[in-house]
Amino acid sequence: MARGIPSEVIRHFQAVPLFASVSKKGIRALVQAAAEVDVPAGKVLVREGEFGRHLYVMTRGTATVTRGGRKLSELAPGDFFGEMAFLSPAPRSATVTAYTDVRVMVLGPRELDVIVEREPAVAKRLLETMAKRVQTTGRSRRL
Repeated sequence: MARGIPSEVIRHFQAVPLFASVSKKGIRALVQAAAEVDVPAGKVLVREGEFGRHLYVMTRGTATVTRGGRKLSELAPGDFFGEMAFLSPAPRSATVTAYTDVRVMVLGPRELDVIVEREPAVAKRLLETMAKRVQTTGRSRRL
């Protein structure tokens, strides 16, 4: 146990690719900052056109990403979305809907700001993913 946090919780967070390089101290900060939320199949997590600054990390289940009603991709455990909205406030450019029952870790902008400042590996991974999404779609996919 790392300062009151069960070791299985630490391992759970370290298994998420976004957080794989984060120090134990950083993981403890993430655990304290994140809210784990269960979402039933069919529920919309974020909606195209709405504003939001939260980052979501899939820990269980699958979700679909659509824009204008057209399917863009599917998300699975370890995937995350909301990084573009966190980095640059603007309306979300896609809708993410739970395809199966899902569990997501939700990090608000203030908490994520602190993590990004303390853990440069997280900032690097967010930027890499954002760049890949922009390259893939030819324009920004602000989830």
